[in-house]
Amino acid sequence: MTGVGIVGLGYISGQYLQTLLPASRVRIVAVADLDPARAEAAAEQIPGCRALTTEELVADPAVEVVLNLTIPAAHAEVALAAIAHGKAVYGEKPLAATLADATRIMDAATAAGVRVGSAPDTVLGTGVQTARAAVDDGRIGRPVSASAMWISPGHEAWHPHPDFYYREGGGPLLDMGPYYVTSLVQLLGPVSAVSGAGSRSRDQRVIASGPRAGESIDVEVDTHLTGILHHASGAISTITMSFDGVRSTAAPIEVHGVEGSLLVPDPNMFDGDVQLHPRGDQWSTLEPSAGYADSGRGIGLLDFVAGPGRADGAMALHVLEIMTALAVSAASGAREKLRTSVERPSLVPLTSAETWTSL
Repeated sequence: MTGVGIVGLGYISGQYLQTLLPASRVRIVAVADLDPARAEAAAEQIPGCRALTTEELVADPAVEVVLNLTIPAAHAEVALAAIAHGKAVYGEKPLAATLADATRIMDAATAAGVRVGSAPDTVLGTGVQTARAAVDDGRIGRPVSASAMWISPGHEAWHPHPDFYYREGGGPLLDMGPYYVTSLVQLLGPVSAVSGAGSRSRDQRVIASGPRAGESIDVEVDTHLTGILHHASGAISTITMSFDGVRSTAAPIEVHGVEGSLLVPDPNMFDGDVQLHPRGDQWSTLEPSAGYADSGRGIGLLDFVAGPGRADGAMALHVLEIMTALAVSAASGAREKLRTSVERPSLVPLTSAETWTSL
């Protein structure tokens, strides 16, 4: 049984605990948070768990893997501290707030001989994995293109403290892009170059709920980004991530091949219907054929601990470089070539909840 220490006990930690607590392969042995009272309260709900400081947690011999659920700006600091103590690290997306910090994490892990994993693990659910199985089985023929779209009026409409979404390291691309870009790489393979365009509709946003309702916050990043992804396979994807719209009727992801098309469900979820339209036929819904069924956030950590670790640091680094390059291209108007690449991880066999809880 692998000892896991959690750093960061915000909202998302509850979703992770729903997956991890019933699992037989891991045990939550320690938790830490900037708010000691929150850490104490969480520890009391987990048998055998202790509330520690972050410094104590990353040094604790009982902690073998650090689960980093802090805000993006703190991802690198926590990960590097854990690696310095010889701990494996699995973190929320993105791998770090900047490409430079993400590279530092991966270089440090390589030097220390420890592993790094990263969300999003939603791509390991039956939605994206069933779509990938259809692509791999040739059901749409040679893949030619894909499109990904996420449109929202902005998180200030519901989030009581949305500031970090509009600062460097935030924006719709780094917030929601990891789900969509990781899915596109899962489906069509690594990206070799990108071209991007971006804009922002206004320089301030007004918080609509919570104790700060009515307060204005500054916008420091583009809030609408569109990009073209040139996959090494020859396929071309387009992606749009926006805080400047209201709603879209477009499928979250569409994949088109010479013999058919696929509609892929929301990659921020683990399941959903995959629809196939072969040439000369009509749309039909595919039965789930791959992926962790009925899973939730944290399944990537279980996969990471059990191996092979499909939600790994190399994938997260490549995805972050894609998004960073899109932002650079949007600012310069020039096409950006990527330095990193990654092999598509192995397909997840269709795995029932009863089976994956034993991971």
